[in-house]
Amino acid sequence: MRKPFAFAVMLAAALGLAACDKASEDKAQDAAQHTENAQQKMDEAQDKVNEAAKENAEAAKDSAEAQQKAAEEAAKEAAPATPAPETAPAEPAK
Repeated sequence: MRKPFAFAVMLAAALGLAACDKASEDKAQDAAQHTENAQQKMDEAQDKVNEAAKENAEAAKDSAEAQQKAAEEAAKEAAPATPAPETAPAEPAK
């Protein structure tokens, strides 16, 4: 009677361990899924950072152009237009 009882206990333990092993497989799959999701979100965030940097560069370029135009206009306003020198009438040749 001892042998059948021992086999039954060993069988129950093996089935229990097999059931526990399935959960660890599920956890590994979940971890892989979370890792993939995290990688996708990191890629999206990097794309947003790149887009923001591009927009900042364009804004800096536009700002520099606007400052240059303002400086040119200020230089034009500061330098009064010099009138053309009056020419004396030509003396008749003798």
